Amino acid sequence: MAADAPTPAPQPAYRRVVLKLSGESFCPPGGFGISLQEVSQISQQVRQVHEDGVQLAIVCGGGNIVRGRDLMQMGEAIVPATAHYMGMLATVINALALQDALEHVGVPTRVQSAIRMEGVAEPFIRRRCIRHLEKGRVVILAAGTGSPFVTTDTAAALRAREIGAEVLLKATKVDGVYSDDPVKNPHAVRYSEITFDYVLRHQLQVMDAQAIHHCAEQGIPIIVFDFKTPGNLRRAVFGERIGTRIVPESSGRSE
Repeated sequence: MAADAPTPAPQPAYRRVVLKLSGESFCPPGGFGISLQEVSQISQQVRQVHEDGVQLAIVCGGGNIVRGRDLMQMGEAIVPATAHYMGMLATVINALALQDALEHVGVPTRVQSAIRMEGVAEPFIRRRCIRHLEKGRVVILAAGTGSPFVTTDTAAALRAREIGAEVLLKATKVDGVYSDDPVKNPHAVRYSEITFDYVLRHQLQVMDAQAIHHCAEQGIPIIVFDFKTPGNLRRAVFGERIGTRIVPESSGRSE
């Protein structure tokens, strides 16, 4: 009697992914700066999906070091454009920390910056970024878009469009999108799947409107999930129903 054929290994639902990491991902809850423990945990989750053959580009925030909007509240001491540039430079610091952590666990990386600084990073060049991904390198995208008054969420959406990503994963400290702040409102409802239009009409605080528009125009789904739970990145990449999926009108529903 012939032996049963081996069960094929599960395959990722997405082959090319953009992961948006907030600055909060790099520091302890309520903390500031860079926590080596937190960065190490990020690198372990990234290593898992890299070993699955997923092409991964990571966009870093910088709020754990500098928040441009906070600096702008200082009045005339720092002009808004300068505050934004300072925030962009903070994302480069996070990118370099993440690069070292990833290479420590055997993941080849490249850091690309939208602000030229050849001593520590390559310039962002779309075709070069795609080539790195095809060669199995994780690309860490820093300095936002290189222009002030553009959030790193919008930068992530733009990069997802540019490199042909199949999904944008937004890592957060909560397990999805809620109708209200779940910390302040215990009756807030968590959505499992909603549409881009629903997010915009109800002004849900997920990503800024420009980022939502970019993904909607290109039909790139967004998955908002709790990144602090070990293994959640891999679950999202393999299509498990975690967090909240934000999808085009034709394929989604509001819950």
